[in-house]
Amino acid sequence: MKQAILVVSFGTSYPETRAKTIEACENKIRETFPDYDVFRAFTSNKIRKKLAERDGLHIDAPAQALEKLKAAGYAKVIIQSLHLINGEEFEKIVCQALPYREQFSQLLISKPLLDSYEDYGKAIQAVKAQSPSLAGDEALVLMGHGSEHHAFSAYACLDHMLADEPIYMGTVEGYPPLEGVIEQLKAANVRKVHLMPFMLVAGDHAIHDMASDDGDSWKSQLMQQGFEAAAYLQGLGENPLIQTQFIEHIRTAIEKEMVAHG
Repeated sequence: MKQAILVVSFGTSYPETRAKTIEACENKIRETFPDYDVFRAFTSNKIRKKLAERDGLHIDAPAQALEKLKAAGYAKVIIQSLHLINGEEFEKIVCQALPYREQFSQLLISKPLLDSYEDYGKAIQAVKAQSPSLAGDEALVLMGHGSEHHAFSAYACLDHMLADEPIYMGTVEGYPPLEGVIEQLKAANVRKVHLMPFMLVAGDHAIHDMASDDGDSWKSQLMQQGFEAAAYLQGLGENPLIQTQFIEHIRTAIEKEMVAHG
């Protein structure tokens, strides 16, 4: 029986961070599940179009990838999302996969990074592992993407769970906003802020909105408010503990299916 794992992310147009994050996750999955062939899909049509036009690189949307797997005779397919929350992009995967439910003997959709309470705790430990060591008057500020989808609450939950840490969660779009983070930093008498993306890849948002010298970047805004600021362009996909979380989600999906079908 031919088996495949389809690894689906939002995607990125930056080759360097793609290699360090998306490919690193795919390779870890490939090593861990040698009985499965591993394939790639991106949910972002904009990024897929840009890569095709700029680099001649064709990457499938989830539905296109499933169509090819069906044509190639794969019977069992596991879809692993590299998305962080159960938001709009994850729903795209589910919507594109549902019509294929009957096309394979088994089609499993595994969970994104933050699904259960335990997932949040593990993600926090992973962030702490990649954080620079912080002096008493220093803090780590995470830049999340944010969302208008109701799953934006994942960022607020994470922020709440970080309440006892010198780690703060902000988002580019939505809640928690940077303004609120700045108020918290001032109240905690923080002198220096370390910025890090809470995103799979260190792409546009991390490079321009977080780390650049543009007047409205997070680094610039913090400096304007009197903080020292340092930025780190390391996507979560580079983090071995985050990679392991995705691996565990695949294992859980396989185990649940085995239990369900005896």
